[in-house]
Amino acid sequence: MDRRSFLTGSIGWSLAAGAGEAFAQSGPLTRIIFPFAAGGSGDMLCRQLAQYLPPLIDRSVIVENRTGGDGLIGIRAVKGAAPDTTTVLVTTGPTMYLLPMVENQPSYDSAKDFIPVSQIARFEFVVVVSPSIGVTDFKQLVAWIKANPSKASYGVPSSGTIPHFTGWQLEKALGLSMTRVAYRGSAPIITDLVGGHIPFAVTTLSDTITQHRAGGIRIVAVSGPARSPFLPDVPNLKEAGVDLVADGWYGMWLPAGSSPDFARKLSAAAAEVLAKPDVKEKLNAVSLIPVGSTPEDLTKALAADTAFWQPIVKATGYKITN
Repeated sequence: MDRRSFLTGSIGWSLAAGAGEAFAQSGPLTRIIFPFAAGGSGDMLCRQLAQYLPPLIDRSVIVENRTGGDGLIGIRAVKGAAPDTTTVLVTTGPTMYLLPMVENQPSYDSAKDFIPVSQIARFEFVVVVSPSIGVTDFKQLVAWIKANPSKASYGVPSSGTIPHFTGWQLEKALGLSMTRVAYRGSAPIITDLVGGHIPFAVTTLSDTITQHRAGGIRIVAVSGPARSPFLPDVPNLKEAGVDLVADGWYGMWLPAGSSPDFARKLSAAAAEVLAKPDVKEKLNAVSLIPVGSTPEDLTKALAADTAFWQPIVKATGYKITN
């Protein structure tokens, strides 16, 4: 997910929402710090974990939405927290590996400042078009861009995100020059797509699938390694002729110095929660694919994506100032 899709929210609201179930449990209080606002798919993921984890780890669990700084506020809060098992970070993989790449002075080292727990869910990105341009598939979109170079602009939910760098790769792969328009989240992109104010966009599947199904916009390609289970009739970019894969996921970490035994216990508990049929159903409803991995698997996923995206990000020259 992109980072700015979730940049507003209320810590007080989230604490109140989770307090009833949390304080009904026994044991010490553990906070899941989520660096984005309440109400999105990632927030729902955190709340499912908070609901079902307590009896498995013998402690109360609440969700705290610590928003701001494109995810940095929440991540820094966990980095600076005591390694006493009372603070857990849940955030996107892209946030963990992209932010250090684009900051002039990296705020954290994902491998050194955190203890891995689990990769907990996957999500997908899409290429989506406005009905105003009259295209129904990706090949038609490419033809439209070539025929309308002066109108070839595309929206992304924010700069410095996977959609940003996926759009950049698309330009290179297609040999086309296009104008990237950075929005503050996916919601205004969808509004402009429906209204015909921008021809197409690269953003998250979860934010666009409802309007796609309603016919307000059209998803013409997904960016994952295979077709999406949520849109099996839509090809991925490789099938559409572009050798490009961009995948997103959520992970769980503890502050550096935390107990590896607790990390493993929490990992196993999270996997048990994510395997519950009702949890799977709720997450699938917001286009999330539950995972539930070992700490070692999370480390491998983070390292693989870091290695994949680092040269791409470097080639774009994109940086943000601290």
